[in-house]
Amino acid sequence: MSEAKIGVIGGSGLYKMEGMTGVKKVHIHTPFGDPSDAILLGTLKGTEVAFLPRHGQGHRISPTELPARANIYALKSLGVERIVSVSAVGSLREEIEPLDIVIPDQLIDFTRGRASTFFTDGIVGHASLAEPFCPVLSQLSFEAVAEIGAKVHKGGTYLVVEGPQFSTKAESQLYRSWGADVIGMTALPEAKLAREAEICYATLAIVTDYDCWHQSYQSVTTEMILANLKMGIDTVRKILQLLLPSMPKDRDCACASALKYAIATDRDYITEEKRGQLAAIIGKYLGGEKDVSQA
Repeated sequence: MSEAKIGVIGGSGLYKMEGMTGVKKVHIHTPFGDPSDAILLGTLKGTEVAFLPRHGQGHRISPTELPARANIYALKSLGVERIVSVSAVGSLREEIEPLDIVIPDQLIDFTRGRASTFFTDGIVGHASLAEPFCPVLSQLSFEAVAEIGAKVHKGGTYLVVEGPQFSTKAESQLYRSWGADVIGMTALPEAKLAREAEICYATLAIVTDYDCWHQSYQSVTTEMILANLKMGIDTVRKILQLLLPSMPKDRDCACASALKYAIATDRDYITEEKRGQLAAIIGKYLGGEKDVSQA
């Protein structure tokens, strides 16, 4: 089944895609449970797009509880080859100001206990994550942000924490000492799972605050973040309307073949049940149909 090659995962404040036409709502059931919400399929300036609100409509799901495997699997089953993720982040650098857009190129995983791989229970895979964001998709994203005139930072390290609480001042200073540039709660395990699914993945990170390390910020409040986020989301909508139709038809990045040599388990030991469960992910290497249904 193929419905759309481009997916958008909307973060805090982005629960629908402006300008999409012919929209239909699709409920996907995956071997890893249901996604955060129904996926909206439609057309944006002639481009087929699949949109998924990460936290669900109404922002019901916390970062720790996000069904990331189901989200990525569902998008993969619809034929998605590229995902643009929208994420609210705090800045850990003076020069990265609130309302700036960051296109990160590195990640630090400081989450705890999130399911971050499709390869469990009898099958082992080791996908490379040296460059966790697709460089081609990230470059296209950077160019789109620059073209609309927003202040953008190309590259940077995104530190992913468990949340849902914000940092202590001691933690914020520690993260700065590690060389992290922005801090958020949602880029992982999405980026890891997208790589395992051979999907290009890039993030539009909206800076909403200076975390709590900055001398002008005694603390980070939800009120502060939501106010800046509302302004940042307006910018992101303009970016997406420019970015999504600009995608090239073919992919020539390493993301498209990330599993070519990654599956370590002897094929004779991979059960039919596991082959069926991961058909959308590994089917082209082991054979089998996609195990997914719509309602």
